Amino acid sequence: MTITEDIKYIGVYDKKTDLFEGQYIIPEGISYNSYIIIDEKIAVMDTVEKGFKEEWLLNLEIALNGRFPDYLVVTHMEPDHSANILSFINKYPNVKIVASAKAFAMMKNFYGDVFEDFKYVVGDGDLLKLGKHSLTFYTAPMVHWPEVIVAYDNFDKVLFSADGFGKFGEKVTGDDWACEARRYYFGIVGKYGAQVQALLKKAATLEINKICPLHGPVLCENLSYYINLYDIWSSYGTETDGIVIAYTSVYGNTKKAAELLKEELEKKGKKVALNDLARCDMAEAVEDSFRYGTTVFATTTYNAEIFPFMREFINELTERNFQNKTVAFIENGSWAPCAAKVMKELLSKSKNLTFAQTEIKIMSALSDENKKQIILLAEEIGG
Repeated sequence: MTITEDIKYIGVYDKKTDLFEGQYIIPEGISYNSYIIIDEKIAVMDTVEKGFKEEWLLNLEIALNGRFPDYLVVTHMEPDHSANILSFINKYPNVKIVASAKAFAMMKNFYGDVFEDFKYVVGDGDLLKLGKHSLTFYTAPMVHWPEVIVAYDNFDKVLFSADGFGKFGEKVTGDDWACEARRYYFGIVGKYGAQVQALLKKAATLEINKICPLHGPVLCENLSYYINLYDIWSSYGTETDGIVIAYTSVYGNTKKAAELLKEELEKKGKKVALNDLARCDMAEAVEDSFRYGTTVFATTTYNAEIFPFMREFINELTERNFQNKTVAFIENGSWAPCAAKVMKELLSKSKNLTFAQTEIKIMSALSDENKKQIILLAEEIGG
């Protein structure tokens, strides 16, 4: 695929892996992106996952068209991008590896070698001249590993964004970009909002025509849309006006409460995402709670605690810096309900939460009084 006259796509598409990083469901697969800049000197931008070595080396050879690369730029050391460094230098022994100092330390950990004879260390603001093209490097620590750099091609105005602006699924763009990009972002990068904000400030000084991430499509049009979403996500803002109801239910009574609340909110014209935490994709539920402004947590008291899937859900939120949201609680307990108390304690790590006044305590089955309380809660959080 041609990105610009001198920049080509040489990545691969993985349709076989079922879990990305061992936990994220990827029914549409995932791409491992690699690029080549062909000028007086040639720079290859990252490698790909080890299982795709032969396909990638063939893509590279075709793009080189008889020439030889001068540089391999390693923007990120995760093995799905760096696994073929050794294969690359075995085939092209006269190259330099361009990476941050921390990346070379990681190469020692991963591959038992710091590649001293190939080492070309770059840091914030350093320039690599290829001819009419030159790459300016910017450090992006903890987006989402400490060694990350991004590279900006000053000629074609292309940002090579490492894992930033990545998404699960097909390489092509489409109306659903935000859905899988959001799930990817909050699952993988979400904890590091402050660091993403710092990188966005650096990017704001650049004229960017295209963004080339390490996963998903090359972004070529309406870049302000993607950048604005990253700004909202990384500042933990509200992207969409709506309400998430996340619940667990043992015998169906808490589920009835959650469904009744959904009905009442929808009567008011509110957009509602209802997630059964025992059955849904947990990453989707997490994504929803960061996307919308309000989350209702509904669960049972269980072993003098809360139901395990709810604990997991709240842990997933708080470890990703869940904040700036309105939250409400529905608890169920047959003899000693304590779920609301436990959930509040778990959420105490989160900043700037607004707690709904209406709390609902179900004693085994949904009562007429509970139904009235659900109507009140809908009025409170549904506007």
